[in-house]
Amino acid sequence: MRVVLAEDSMLLREGLVRLLGEAGAEVLDAVGDGDSLVTSVVKHQPDVAVVDVRMPPTFTDEGLRAALSAREQVPGTCVLVLSQYVEESYAGDLLAGGGGGVGYLLKDRVSALGDLSDALERVASGGTVLDPEVVSQLFARRRRDPLETLTTRERDVLALMAEGRTNTAIARMLVVTHGAVEKHISSILTKLDLGPSDDDHRRVLAVLAWLQSEQ
Repeated sequence: MRVVLAEDSMLLREGLVRLLGEAGAEVLDAVGDGDSLVTSVVKHQPDVAVVDVRMPPTFTDEGLRAALSAREQVPGTCVLVLSQYVEESYAGDLLAGGGGGVGYLLKDRVSALGDLSDALERVASGGTVLDPEVVSQLFARRRRDPLETLTTRERDVLALMAEGRTNTAIARMLVVTHGAVEKHISSILTKLDLGPSDDDHRRVLAVLAWLQSEQ
């Protein structure tokens, strides 16, 4: 797997280069700002761009905006965002394009090599990956629940969908049958009024509807 890394902290950048290598990735380039990320992605066309959210000069959302720009210039580039914090709007922006190949992982999680390797593999294969802690905090921050029609089990299924889990993985983790998972997902999509479509990824739209529901 070919990776371009963007992280402004030199020490953390060097550590991530080693960790990514241990996770089986070939780091083609490691840069320290958003503009350099875009340039590097255009030049190297990696499988995955691993990006910090907060980068120079304002340390707000430069990394994310650069990743989205790179994705526009090199369609098909997968993006795995690393963040110290749960940023709801950033997660929503990341998913807004649909189509998969995106992930949001807390930096604390990268210390677990298995989790990082698994996230890279799923993002590179076109999946959508959200850190379990991101999922948990986004649920907890809701002042009102626009998805109140969902049952407890449907919420469990949606949370695992948000982590990028397949139906088979959801069935295994919830100790239910594959058919039961399919029925729960069908019910979730129906309740969210997400009918069949050739143009939209309904699983991503379901997660996105939840992330963007608080106004």
